[in-house]
This record gives sequence, C-alpha cells and structure tokens, in this order.
Amino acid sequence: MKNPPIIKQISESFIMPNLNELNDVKDPYFLAPGDLAMLSAHYIQKGLLFYKPSTRIEEFSIEIFLEKLRDSLSRTLVLFYPLVGQLTTKINDDEHTCLIYVDCKKGPGVRFVHATVDLAVDDILSPTDVQPITKLFFDHHKAVNHDGHSSPLLSVQVTELEDGVFIGCSMNHAVGDGTSYWNFWNTWSKIHQQHSTTLSLPVLERWFPEGHGPRIILPFTRTDEFITRFEAPQLRERIFHFSSDSISELKKKANREAGEPQKEISSLQALSALVWRAITRSRCLAPDERTVCSLDANLRQRLNPRLPHGYFGTAIWVAKAAATTDQVLGNNLGWTALLLQKAVLELTNQTVRNVFESWMQSPFVYQIEKFFEPNSIVIGSSPRFDMYGNDFGIGKPVAVRSGYANKFPGKVTTYPGREGGRSVDLEICLPPDEISVLESDKEFIAMTVEGLHV
Repeated sequence: MKNPPIIKQISESFIMPNLNELNDVKDPYFLAPGDLAMLSAHYIQKGLLFYKPSTRIEEFSIEIFLEKLRDSLSRTLVLFYPLVGQLTTKINDDEHTCLIYVDCKKGPGVRFVHATVDLAVDDILSPTDVQPITKLFFDHHKAVNHDGHSSPLLSVQVTELEDGVFIGCSMNHAVGDGTSYWNFWNTWSKIHQQHSTTLSLPVLERWFPEGHGPRIILPFTRTDEFITRFEAPQLRERIFHFSSDSISELKKKANREAGEPQKEISSLQALSALVWRAITRSRCLAPDERTVCSLDANLRQRLNPRLPHGYFGTAIWVAKAAATTDQVLGNNLGWTALLLQKAVLELTNQTVRNVFESWMQSPFVYQIEKFFEPNSIVIGSSPRFDMYGNDFGIGKPVAVRSGYANKFPGKVTTYPGREGGRSVDLEICLPPDEISVLESDKEFIAMTVEGLHV
C-alpha cells in the first residue's frame, strides 16, 4: 500500500428530511431498555466499497453521484426521522436520576462528508488484514453513543478512491441495532433506485416490558457514573473467507459428530463452534481455564408476540456458552456446537422478558471491559443481513469493511460472502501473536477458502 495515505475532507453538509412529508412525529422520542443499555458502546460503523463504473470511469462525476445520494438520503430520513434528532437529558438531582431521550426537533440532521484518498480499490481488497486507513473512512471515530447529545445520531462519509467509492455510515447504537442499521441501508438503496413499491417500512414504536415505559428513568446524574471510553489494545483484524460448499460441509460435520438428529445444528452454530475452538487454541490457555463464547441474538423473533422485522431499535441480547479449555478442545466440533445451540435455545420469550424485567429493577449501561469475561469470544452481526444488495447506481459492492467501533480481543464479526449462497466472511480481532497462531490452525484454516486451495 502507498505510504502514507492521507484522507482529505472536501466538504461537509447536513441532511434533513422534507419536513412537509413528516407525519405523526413522536417528540420526545423515548428510548427502550435495550437502547439505553448501549449508551457507553460505540456507534455502529460499517461501510461498502464500490468500483467506479469501469466502462466510463473518466466520465464518472462524483458531484452528480453525491447529489443523488444526498437527495435519496433526505427522502429516506422521512421514514427514519429519529436519526435527525439529538439525545437530550433531563436530570432530577433530588432523586439522583435522569431521563435520556431523542429530541427530534433539536438535532442538526445527518452529517454528510465527502472525502478523498490516494488509494485504489485493490489497496483495500488485496490485504487479508483490514487496513488501518479504513478506520478513517468513517465519521464519529471512537465516539460512544452518549456523544449523541452533541453529535449527529447518523453520519455518512463518502470517500472517493482512485477507481472506487467507499460509503461509510456511523449510526448511534442507542437508537438501533444491526438489524435496524441494515434495514436503513436497504431502504436507502431502494429509494435511491426509485424502488419505493418494495419498501419495508420501519416500525418506530418502541417495545417496553409490560407495565413499564415509555419514560425510563436511569439512576444517574453524572456522566462518569455510567459512561466509559474503552480503548482497544493493539489488534490485528483479519478477514477469513468461507465458501458455500465449506459452510455446508462444516454443518454436516457438526451434525454428524453431535449425533442428535432432533437438534439440527445451524450453519452459524457450526461455524461459531469452529471459531471458538480455534481461538481457544490460539490463546494457549491452561486446561482448566474458563472460556466463553457469546452470540449476539436478535430478539425480535424470540418475543411472544414477535416484534416485526422492521422494528427500529436495539433488540439484541447475547446467548452465552461457557466451558473449560479442556472441554472445548477435548471434545469434538459437534459437542461444542451443541453447547452453543443450547445457549441459543435458552433465549426464550420468558427468558428475554425476565432479563428486561430485571434490568428495569436495576438499570445498567454496558461497559465493554466489564460485560465480557476474560478469554471471551463475541460473535456479532449476521451473514443474513443484506449488505451486497445495496445498489446506488454504480453496481454491486465488492466488500464490506468496518471502522474502529466496538472492537476488542476476541470480537468476531460475521458478513455474508459476496458470492452469495451460504458463503460467509469473518472479521476476527485478536492480538497479533494470537492471529499468527490462528492462521496456522489446521482445523480452522482447512475450512476457509485459503485452506481449500492448499
């Protein structure tokens, strides 16, 4: 890669929806328990890399492209109007409490940044590691969600490369989760393409535990009581590719070894078990050390009645499995996958309701350094999210990349593979020495595209 690449900001603007099109705006817009618990986490930062149209790259007008993006974004925000608001806090010193909500009339709108960098698409695609420069393809670098009191809840940065374009979105995680985030992207893409008849409209009505809401009072008056700023240690962020055939074979292997046909192990559970085993080996833990694997779980389909897929908010919890090192490595892949499956199946409607009822009795805000145990693996995002279907008139994305946000040792982010089918890409964050061990792990690498070509 050319050294050193420099991001140059060309322009900045703020995008608002057409106010004449807004109907039934809820203001103030109250946040649910799942939203408020995320106040100390980072913004969601994901982005898509595109080639400029290859047949007419010299004729490509970035100005026209940006203007069309701004226009379609403005129309999209009519449906997602809370994103143009700003977090607001009302403090009750006498009771040592506060109320945090979105003021939809106070916000500056969505920040829209145009930047350039002297790099080619292949400079981003070719290395197996995520390049450090990609962190600068996003606004809100290192921002936590509580910063939404003074910063936009959504920011879009369009970075022009020599032969491509990267569109990076930073969205406040206290306003929406990964499902909400990619629903926003998908809606924006469809509106941009004038496919309004296929829109799946967001559901902005928040879910609260029975007997609670919409005004959720937090037992804090000072920011330092519930907000911390986690700084990640030195990490390598490595991309591993798994083909559809490899994922199918992995699922068959896990189910064969589990030997319980009535409890079919899913593709993601099998892949997660493979990752848990490999990262545990890379950490060289003692046989009796505890290790934990957590899967981010979408709660929409786990509640009864279910929340709609278009529910716009934070509706996630973790399915957590724990075992000692010798249990994870002394048993086979199927055993580990069954342990993960058990954790997922335990997230029933009643369990979820109990979790949030307990939270209401003693509200807390997640702190990364405290919420996840040592030797943890946290598997987030989803290969089911429609990332490569987002088309803004210049063709299909060629890659998904993420920013600095919410990364720590053992964080694994799942993406769909660009070729579709069951293919999956994993972005694994580990200290450099542990990634080096992982790259030579025979069981793990054999299932990747690289391993299949050896």
